[in-house]
Formats: sequence, C-alpha cells, structure tokens
Amino acid sequence: MSDTTLEAVLRRDRAVVIVALAIITALAWADLAWLADDMAMGGMDMTGYRMIPAGRGLMMPADAPWQPIEFGYVFVMWVVMMIGMMMPSAAPMILIYARVGRQAAVQGKPFAASGWFAGGYLLAWTTFSLVATSAQWALERAALLTPTMESASNRLGAAVLILAGVYQWAPLKEACLSYCRSPLLFIQQHGGFRREPHGALALGFHHGIYCIGCCWALMALLFVGGVMNLFWIAVLAILVLLEKVVPFGRLVSRIAGLCFIVSGAWLLAKAF
Repeated sequence: MSDTTLEAVLRRDRAVVIVALAIITALAWADLAWLADDMAMGGMDMTGYRMIPAGRGLMMPADAPWQPIEFGYVFVMWVVMMIGMMMPSAAPMILIYARVGRQAAVQGKPFAASGWFAGGYLLAWTTFSLVATSAQWALERAALLTPTMESASNRLGAAVLILAGVYQWAPLKEACLSYCRSPLLFIQQHGGFRREPHGALALGFHHGIYCIGCCWALMALLFVGGVMNLFWIAVLAILVLLEKVVPFGRLVSRIAGLCFIVSGAWLLAKAF
C-alpha cells in the first residue's frame, strides 16, 4: 500500500473514531440534561421528598430507605455522567490507539480493535461509579445531602473542597496526571499495544485506573456543587480536559487546587 493510500485510510479511521466519541459524549450530556430537568420538577417545592434520577418524575420520602431500583437508577446516572465528563479527555489516548492499530493492520499485524481499549477504560469508570453511588447512599443516610443531591453541610463541603485542593498538589496526582498527559508513554511502559481483545481491555482498564487516580477528588466535588448541577458538572469536565491536554495543564491543576482550598476555608468559616 502506498504512503498516500495509507494516509487516506488513517485519516478516515481518525474521523470515524472522532465522530463515534463525539456521538457518545453528546448522548451522555443529553441524558444528563434530561435527568436534571426532570429532577427540577419545574421549580416545585419538593420539601420532604428526594428525586430519583429516572427521567420519569419519580420521588421518594426523604427519610425512606433506598430501594434496589433507586440504587440502580443512581448508578446508571453516575455511569452516564462519567462518560460525558471523561470521554473528551480520553479521546487523544483512544485516537493514538486507533491510529497505531490501523498501521499495524495494514502491515499484517493487527492489534485488537480500539473499541476494546475504550471499553476497558469505561469499565474502570463504571467501577468508580459503583463506589460513588455507594458514597451517595451513605451521605444521604447520614443526612449530609439534600434531596436534590447537594451538600447539606458547610463542614462537609469545606472538607471536600480542601481535600480536593490539597490533592491537586499531591505527588500521586502528579504521577497519575503524567500518564494521562502522555498516553503513548503510558502504553510503552505498560506492555505496549495488545493483539488480543482481553489484553486491550486490560490496558484500557489500567489507563482508566490512572485517570481515576488523577480525577477522583474532582469527582467528589460533585457532592459539594450538586450531583445534578449541569453547570458544575461542565466546569469540572472542562477542568479535567484542560489538565490533560493543554501544555500548561499542571499549572491549571495547581491554580484550581488553590481556589478549592480558599473556597473550602471560606465555607468552613461560615460553618462557625
């Protein structure tokens, strides 16, 4: 195959992957907007009740225990949210995998499809979503979240903000962020590209674990600004994207950390 033909094939594959990722992200955000609008209930007074993110106006008495179906709805909400927030920042990694995989296929040594790698990445965040759902259940049981999934305690909000701010400067955050910012380096240092589907799935899952190590504290901030606050979700998603893809991403991360610490201190002062 000529270089011109190879370049055309790679360009086509890149476009297909970009469109697929864009569609997945758009669908996730559309679903979040639908859920947020449903939970707002047109501004009705929902005192004494909590909304269930089902898109069907479901609610429960605020003091009633969670039912399995509610846990399931909240879990799905978190999965969709993580897809919407993390897919844009994961796109460079997936595009690199798809590009190198296509080159290998042209040379007769194909890798596993990039979908396996992306699936492993999303599997890691699905696991995180299960943890986040359990955390939300525990916080609600402790009356630390409002029925609309916002922090009901200035002390809790301050603690999460300060923790997130400090973590933005932590060595572990820096180590995980370095792999997210250098996807090819990550692949090279973790066994290279994989020919078997299970190998690509494991590699994507491994990368997802590093992303969780980089971003878990930012995701915890959803409990402060509101789990279904679309503006807050968008702010955090943009911060995650800037940290990972712009040349001054580390500086953005640390400036954000300082802002979180100051905001947490201010909120803590209000609590006394």
